[in-house]
Amino acid sequence: MINKIEQDHQRFRQIVRGKIRRDLRRFITRGEFIAREGRKLVSVPIHDIDIPNIRYGDNSGGVGMGEGEEGDAAPGQGQGGAQGGEDKGNHVLEVDVTLEELAEILGEELQLPRIEPKGEHRLTTVKDKYTGVRPEGPASLRHFKRTYREALKRQLAMGTYDPENPVIIPIKSDLRYRSWNEVKAPQSNAVIIYMMDVSGSMGAEQKEIVRLEAFWIDTWLRKNYEGIESRYIVHDVVAGEVDRETFFSIREDGGTRISSAYNAARELLDGSYDPADWNIYLFHFSDGDNSSEADNRLCVDVLSKSLLPVCNMFGYCQVASPYGSGGFVNVLRDAFGSGDSEESSEPGDTPASRLITSKVRDRDDILDSIRTFFKSGR
Repeated sequence: MINKIEQDHQRFRQIVRGKIRRDLRRFITRGEFIAREGRKLVSVPIHDIDIPNIRYGDNSGGVGMGEGEEGDAAPGQGQGGAQGGEDKGNHVLEVDVTLEELAEILGEELQLPRIEPKGEHRLTTVKDKYTGVRPEGPASLRHFKRTYREALKRQLAMGTYDPENPVIIPIKSDLRYRSWNEVKAPQSNAVIIYMMDVSGSMGAEQKEIVRLEAFWIDTWLRKNYEGIESRYIVHDVVAGEVDRETFFSIREDGGTRISSAYNAARELLDGSYDPADWNIYLFHFSDGDNSSEADNRLCVDVLSKSLLPVCNMFGYCQVASPYGSGGFVNVLRDAFGSGDSEESSEPGDTPASRLITSKVRDRDDILDSIRTFFKSGR
């Protein structure tokens, strides 16, 4: 019975995964995947899937029992003033999906390659690993098979084992327990620094696009690294680090000086993240409207000398805005190439090839933007 239930559950999970994959773009554009985000699970609303269930209740008032004439409505039924509709109900089932499953679905749908971490991976994590068996230990770690084997060996050696009545009774000297050692394992860590333009031309819809894309970027990178840290920088003419909630809720105002964000990211990396130990991912979201040509040149200088040499990837996402000029993406492409890893004139893994640009007009472009960033497997 248990195996049958497990098989049915596995089939249901496959149905859910298929439904999520088919409707992935719709989920992203409506933000339904982030309905309830927890530490390890995300609650996903799935339409038109019902789980069969048994309803328990009192059967004493079944069909054909009780007072009343034929054709009378049962108590509590048919008494409402509203007329019944002809459309079927819209059933929504919320299914908890692990971030690991979510990342697998994303990778399958976008055909993303596995990321190969760079760096020397000097950071280590200490874990307990069961490596053997010993004659002493806590009862919770008792090894049943090894204890049974020791008791059987003892009874065979003493001649007390009876094949006709094969009763094995362990004594204290037969008891065996699992033993463990502390193992130091290399751990591939990554830091993601999100930078967002919060000037007057970045409205609520633009920031919602940023929120959705940042969630999926986080999801994919957590699939590829044991440890992830996310940092957030907002800027207008000045830049500063904020927490996640502020990053996605801060009100927009003021002008734009993009170099302030790049300098803030450089200071953050210099102070906390050695590129020999950390895989570094930088993402900047803006409408492409910068204050001056002088600041454009300063941005290129900071990128080429400080940020691109130490990062795995610098992703610039230009979000369309009715108020922004949209010219900054052309500044980057003129300075560093097309930003497409397959078409870049820079051979191999060079600082210039680590800059990848994408343009997002609306929510429908979010998946394509993520594919552009990660199709090279950086």
